[in-house]
Amino acid sequence: MKKFGNSVKMIAHRGYSAYERENTAAAFIAAGNRSYFGIECDIRITKDNVFVVCHDADTARVSPAKHVINDSTYKELSAINLYDIHTQDTPPHLKIPTLKEYLAIARKYRKHSFLEIKPELTNREIEQFFTEITAFGLVDAITIISFNYSNLLRLRRLSPELRLQYLMGELPEQAIELCKNINAGADVHYKNLTARDIARFHKHDIEVNVWTVDDAAVAKKFVRWKVDYITTNILE
Repeated sequence: MKKFGNSVKMIAHRGYSAYERENTAAAFIAAGNRSYFGIECDIRITKDNVFVVCHDADTARVSPAKHVINDSTYKELSAINLYDIHTQDTPPHLKIPTLKEYLAIARKYRKHSFLEIKPELTNREIEQFFTEITAFGLVDAITIISFNYSNLLRLRRLSPELRLQYLMGELPEQAIELCKNINAGADVHYKNLTARDIARFHKHDIEVNVWTVDDAAVAKKFVRWKVDYITTNILE
């Protein structure tokens, strides 16, 4: 936002993850204290049906212990301290947050929430997720993103107003039709998105988010191409 003008909204990928352990309260607060429009995170569910924030299916990469998220209780996960990215120590403040803890931080810092729901979530879990974010009262400040089109379709049936973005690595030929069918934006890997693609999406009133851009020159190119959002680990 500060470096790339007001035409594009910058999203902190897993929080300010270049400087704090990804998907932690520390990363979300660091992003909250900066100029980002939004903060992105990854949503999974525990064995005892608590929504938590973790990118991987298990904790092996981010902590000394390996716990599979959906085979663990929240109590088990909350006992784990995560690695500090600078020291590799495991300080007690670096924990796996719950969805509610993340939303509370986003609300406090007035940031838009970008929630990536993982493909494994069942229909029942999708409905539980929708109930929880609705109860929190921030639906207007939330965008749900997912690679799982069926889950986005399920959410659209639950709510005509909910903001959605369809995550895509490569662009399928029917990308515009898929987004239009569920009134969703497009969230595309930066290596697979051209100026022409963005113009075609915009012609159909589809917003475009590009991920994950950490090179300033690449970001400036997408600004020239009039992308709507840039998801990044470090740029502002």
